[in-house]
Amino acid sequence: MGAEILDLLSGSAFWIAVLRIATPLILGTLGVLLCERAGVLNLGIEGIMVAGAFAGWLTVYQGGGLWTGVAVAALVGALLGLLHGWLTVSLSLSQHVSGLGITLLATSLASYAYRVSFPKVESPPTIQPFATMEHWLPIPVLNAQTPLTLLALLLVPLLAWGLNRTPLGLAVRMVGENPAAAEGQGLSVARLRIGAIMAGSALMGVAGAFLTLAAFNAFYFNMVNGRGWVCVALVVFASWRPGKALLGALLFAFFDALQLRLQQSSGGAGGLLPYQVYLMLPYLLSIVALVLVARKAAYPQALMKPYRKGER
Repeated sequence: MGAEILDLLSGSAFWIAVLRIATPLILGTLGVLLCERAGVLNLGIEGIMVAGAFAGWLTVYQGGGLWTGVAVAALVGALLGLLHGWLTVSLSLSQHVSGLGITLLATSLASYAYRVSFPKVESPPTIQPFATMEHWLPIPVLNAQTPLTLLALLLVPLLAWGLNRTPLGLAVRMVGENPAAAEGQGLSVARLRIGAIMAGSALMGVAGAFLTLAAFNAFYFNMVNGRGWVCVALVVFASWRPGKALLGALLFAFFDALQLRLQQSSGGAGGLLPYQVYLMLPYLLSIVALVLVARKAAYPQALMKPYRKGER
């Protein structure tokens, strides 16, 4: 089994798969991270990813360009984020209940819209997805990905720089740590939080669009398959830092790609154990890593704490 794993790791195909699997996790984790840095938990990510996947795919299927599909997915995500912000920031409702409600609402709306758009279609129509960058990017492994993967990787340092080096980023962090102090500085806690939720939710929508516009070429129900919940866990693993979020997404993708390859190997390691063991492997290892790291995680002090103007 050891020789088989070493053989897998030595091939570029394995690392190409790792980066492809990691891409929606990177985008989604950055989205959750941005919301939580502003002090708001967003459990609507699973539904927002489904809505983004459907909206982006439908836009392209109706004749729009691929980047137009990405923009529509981001817009849909931002609008769902606006709803979450209104419920949790403006009305101070439970962030858990609102997030789960948005997941149910977005998933149901995507399902309803699909059935209305394609009432008699048995299998999902296909589109022409993003092409790889092999003709213009001379970097092995990365050039076998689509531009959305490059976008996800570039967003990591950009978000880190924005949160730590810009006045807007520092303001977002302040409302997540001490909203009363932020208000004392003349900042609008509600506007900053809702803006961060909308921006983070837009990233979640793009994460979903990656599945239909780059990883696959059609929309399938349950295609998000729990990736949103993985992103929520990865934010804790990352201690709310974009760089560590990238590391966590790559780590989960590594184990996911590994279990897929081990399952596919006939007569080798994949035949030694039931396939459910391999399916469980990335989640089990992620939980172990989460338990080890979360004990030292520094939560944003005002995370999940509603704030009303004038409160101290």
